[in-house]
Amino acid sequence: MTREREQDVHHTFRLLPRTEAEGKPSYVLGDGTGCVSRMADDMEHVQLDMADNLLGHAADLLADQRVTGAELHFLASRLSESLEEVKRVAESRGSRLSAIGSGADSGPPGRREPDVENR
Repeated sequence: MTREREQDVHHTFRLLPRTEAEGKPSYVLGDGTGCVSRMADDMEHVQLDMADNLLGHAADLLADQRVTGAELHFLASRLSESLEEVKRVAESRGSRLSAIGSGADSGPPGRREPDVENR
């Protein structure tokens, strides 16, 4: 890559759609076109599809008058997990949109708004 071309590339931190083993956020630094970014795009797509399917299942289950407390507890647990994933996708996409709108590289994750490390 030429020196002129290198200056055109904006690298930003991207919040990935998964966490580290200890629950800390995971990030990738790049221009959004690399292998990890493409895999993250695919994972986000799967997570959003699963959330959509879960909402359909929830509507069906809640319409059933014979639903048990255990079934509702299981549904609430899955909905909570799904909401966390969808929230992470929204934060990631919102941060990337902010970086595009500012026209500058985003700083390290610790200096971004909202502060995802303290959630």
